[in-house]
Amino acid sequence: MEFFTAYDGTALAFRTLGDGPPLLCLPGGPGRAAEYLGDLGGLAAHRTLILPDTRGTGSSAMPADLSTCRVDRLVADVEALRRHLGLDRVDLLGHSAGGSLAMLYAAAHPEQLSSLILVTPSFAAVGLPSDGGVEAVLAARADEPWYEEAVTAYRQVKAATSFAEAAPHRFTFEPLMYGRWDDAARAHAAADPAQRSLPVSEHYYRDYAPDTEALRHRLGALPCPVLLLAGELDLWPTTKSAADAASLFPDVVLAVQPGAGHYPWLDDPQAFAATVESFLSAIG
Repeated sequence: MEFFTAYDGTALAFRTLGDGPPLLCLPGGPGRAAEYLGDLGGLAAHRTLILPDTRGTGSSAMPADLSTCRVDRLVADVEALRRHLGLDRVDLLGHSAGGSLAMLYAAAHPEQLSSLILVTPSFAAVGLPSDGGVEAVLAARADEPWYEEAVTAYRQVKAATSFAEAAPHRFTFEPLMYGRWDDAARAHAAADPAQRSLPVSEHYYRDYAPDTEALRHRLGALPCPVLLLAGELDLWPTTKSAADAASLFPDVVLAVQPGAGHYPWLDDPQAFAATVESFLSAIG
């Protein structure tokens, strides 16, 4: 684990994994330590993954001011890490809520990006829905033995007004977040509470009000290529929402991984790594 100091003196942690050109990977949750990303389905065999723990999560210190955990304010931490690493430009990957942060970083620092990879991202930061057509996605899994309990828990999570209120229902609804509810998926889901910082989760979008017109204008002028990777069975973003959001970017590849949920590198590691590596290799 390595550390650097943010603009406000908060000590922030990151680790590197793998070999090859660097790929900066922003975790989601929101508020989940980067450990859950693993080696991104073996992508570390081709890239050096740089895996930061968002402030207040994992090995990163909790800031004195929790409002600095808001998604737009985290852009400064990403930029501080880029500078610490001495990289003029970066390939940037964001997963889930980390995708929201990656889009905000791209809008603020387009000249620092070589590419942008959005893996099952939340579109909350740009004011777009992530769950368009979700009822059809739910219905497609109606034959699963866990379906009734999981859908009930999903609706309870959706109705919750805080992450703490949703927490008791999360594991019951988690089968819907994976393409296969096997032992690996169960272990991954069971690790969530220990890896998640609820204060960070609660403050990630709190009082955030995006300037959607300005953001869409900046993303519409983004000079780097974008990979937008969705899971066929994901609830947020659904493939419909991902397809709608693809129009934000002038140079975008929309990839839908068959049979995948919110963590596509677990559902089919080889397919996931091949999609990302093919995209990166094509742009040099």
